[in-house]
Amino acid sequence: MPVPLATYRVQLHAEFGFEAAAAIADYLSALGVSHLYASPYLQANQGSTHGYDILDHSRVSEEIGGAEAHAKLCETLGRNRLGQILDVVPNHMSISSRDNVWWWDVLENGQSSLYAHYFDVDWQPPEQKLHDTVLLPILGDHYGRIVDAGEIKLQHNNGSFTFHYHDHVMPVAPRSLNELLERAARRCDSPDLAFIADSFANLPHSTATDGPSVTRRHRDKEVLRKQLSRLCAENPAIASAIDSLVEEINVSPNEIDLLLDRQNYRLAYWRSAGQELDYRRFFDINTLVSMRIEDERVFHDMHVLVLKWVRQGVLDGLRVDHPDGLRDPAQYFQRLKQAVPHGWIVVEKILEPGETLPQDWPVAGTTGYDFLNRLGSLLIDQEGEGPISEFYSRFTGVSTDYLAMVHQKKHFVLKKLFGSDINRLTFLLAKVCERQKRYRDYSRRELDAMLREVIACFPVYRSYVRAEAGQVSDRDTLYVTEAIESAKRHRPEIDEDLLDFLRDLLLLRVRGTLESELVMRFQQHTGPVMAKGIEDTVFYNYNRLVALNEVGGDPGRFGLALDQFHADCRETQEHWSQSMIATTTHDTKRSEDVRARISLLAEIPDRWAEAVERWARHNEPYKTGGFPDRNIEYLLYQTLVGAWPIDTARTLQYVQKVAREAKAYTSWTDPDPDYEEALRSFVVALLADPWFVADLNGFLTPLIEPGRINSLAQVLIKLTAPGVPDIYQGNELWDLSLVDPDNRRPVDYETRRRLLDVLQTATAEEVLARSDEGLPKMWVTKQALALRKRLPVNFGPEGEYRPILAEGPRADHVVAFARGHGCVVVAPRLPLRLGGRWENTTLPLPDGEWYNELTGDLVPGGSTPLATLLKRFPVALLSSAEH
Repeated sequence: MPVPLATYRVQLHAEFGFEAAAAIADYLSALGVSHLYASPYLQANQGSTHGYDILDHSRVSEEIGGAEAHAKLCETLGRNRLGQILDVVPNHMSISSRDNVWWWDVLENGQSSLYAHYFDVDWQPPEQKLHDTVLLPILGDHYGRIVDAGEIKLQHNNGSFTFHYHDHVMPVAPRSLNELLERAARRCDSPDLAFIADSFANLPHSTATDGPSVTRRHRDKEVLRKQLSRLCAENPAIASAIDSLVEEINVSPNEIDLLLDRQNYRLAYWRSAGQELDYRRFFDINTLVSMRIEDERVFHDMHVLVLKWVRQGVLDGLRVDHPDGLRDPAQYFQRLKQAVPHGWIVVEKILEPGETLPQDWPVAGTTGYDFLNRLGSLLIDQEGEGPISEFYSRFTGVSTDYLAMVHQKKHFVLKKLFGSDINRLTFLLAKVCERQKRYRDYSRRELDAMLREVIACFPVYRSYVRAEAGQVSDRDTLYVTEAIESAKRHRPEIDEDLLDFLRDLLLLRVRGTLESELVMRFQQHTGPVMAKGIEDTVFYNYNRLVALNEVGGDPGRFGLALDQFHADCRETQEHWSQSMIATTTHDTKRSEDVRARISLLAEIPDRWAEAVERWARHNEPYKTGGFPDRNIEYLLYQTLVGAWPIDTARTLQYVQKVAREAKAYTSWTDPDPDYEEALRSFVVALLADPWFVADLNGFLTPLIEPGRINSLAQVLIKLTAPGVPDIYQGNELWDLSLVDPDNRRPVDYETRRRLLDVLQTATAEEVLARSDEGLPKMWVTKQALALRKRLPVNFGPEGEYRPILAEGPRADHVVAFARGHGCVVVAPRLPLRLGGRWENTTLPLPDGEWYNELTGDLVPGGSTPLATLLKRFPVALLSSAEH
């Protein structure tokens, strides 16, 4: 099974389904990619725009086109010599619809469900009132108020009963029907109905989990349901008696309450999820429940179609979403690799700077965030850190102490979003401490405080201790120890002995069944806190230079030195040469071209500060009561510089999202209408202000071309660096999109087809003349992909990455490297400071004659002036003339 030459990511949904993807197969083939890389397309929620909310793993999405359209897509891809990579979601499923038949069965049958062990539900949580039930936090107000208002209704349909609350539908537990049916039987004097009522009452209880009881319950309840349906159809008087009783129950809050109290779930106010939820979620999303994928049966049933497609050659590989949510990622990947040994597997693992993938994961690598951040940082002028930092603090009043903000915001989300998760973890730790005479006297409150602090101090997304296997790696020891020592510094009032005990637990120095469970649970909680605290909070508050604010990045580190970038690339070539590398994804906060332009601000900190001060003074009258605050105003100005031209509607959608994600004055759960109106009116006013728009354009005009040079350098390096490059839909041309949903707008493929045709005969000068259309970026993309296809060994595992260091006064302004003996890549960096003045800086090209794939020029080996090499085109891609 081939490793991709290059992938092209598409987001599938109702407006761009299998048929639309098939229609661009010939275009993608002509562009030069080898594989279509599709977002998840198993059956998801109706209207899903991303596919991560899967309801049914046994069928493809009907909304995207269904099985027939999927088959046609696969056939079309094959005809165009394209493979296919699919995004898979092993961590969670959506539970927002009855179409999830596994979850429906759990709600109906509780622990005796055939699928009870599929979901990560705690049937004995700390709260006694939730024992043997699943909390469903779906109500818009407190339970009693909703019931008293008559908003929950019981419905009967041909022998089947359901509860309805607006769009939510819940099953009725079979055993709970006995009283209703007994009353109906008395009214219509039906011994048959009375027999059915008694039989429902005699079903095995929902807490009976032994095999015979589960089998009998499921067999008998279905037989009884069919009998009841038949009885209602044959005897209208019986159906009428039941319907009459249902009507009476629906007008009696007490009767509705009594019947709901007998269910295997407990309906609750949606806000209660923050403190009492008894199932593990995907982050803080109540409608996405985590799966026990470590169970072999669950693994099989969730991969039944995907594995078949890989074995049949329909798919060449898989992109695995959110592996950090899994109980034992190593076990999962080993099982996956065993099932499809020749499949190309990459993982959406967010690596913090300096962190590497665990060695026991049999995967090709990550999905490329690590590369994205290294390359983006390379384009930022480190000399600009001082003035940029000073102005940011002075203008906004926000500290540039990044680590302090990370610590603060992780505590914030622990309190606001993850209370129920910490409660369960604390309960488990308390049970562990009860068995230790030295630690049994610590209160639940002390244990809770310690866990929160250690999680807030955890330096990476998670550790990967395998408690059942007794495996602790050196990296696990390093990160756990770092978290414990950091917690001691932050909270000296916490007993050091207790913290050391937690360290020993997490590193398996204290063993036991409960202890192992604590370790595995702890590891599943640090990642969500990291993601929500940093990606979805800090990255919208720490706005010093937002080009650095990307998933897996460290905005506290300002830029990257050239020698470090080369060292990282050599390491990738040696250890992860088949890893995916990316510059834009469906989850990036800003597109690659937006970041490339914003990065320029580090090269002109004084001019940037003057512009912001000028804009802030002019726009002050547009504020309402001093709002919006200076921090989001500063973010807005950076956004306008990066994404301009951008219309008011897109800007409004974006600023509302960033304000709610920042959670400083408003949020998704507690929106502040006054603050958001002040923000809205500010944006509308300044974008309608002719002076501001003219001044913004005046500031921006000198940045357009350097920003494009940054973009061309970025795309060329990505397409030739070690790894498998991915192109996010539409980004073969300039794309100034912001975070989703902005980056999921329709892509104009007709324009792209037309421009690709133009490239068949265009010269380098003609390409540059149409720069406003994005032709230079498509040209670099097409030519680099063609060279990869022509010289696969140079770019594969057997290839070589060899830095080429320039000589002369501007040597730091060029990134150059050789791939094997047949390819040389040359790209400028920090173009504003360079100003096109190479000042006799030269590049020592390898011996021989070289052909510039972007200009058609022949270039001799040896010391070559960069001014000459980059005269006709901003970047250079050289191949050995003999090739």
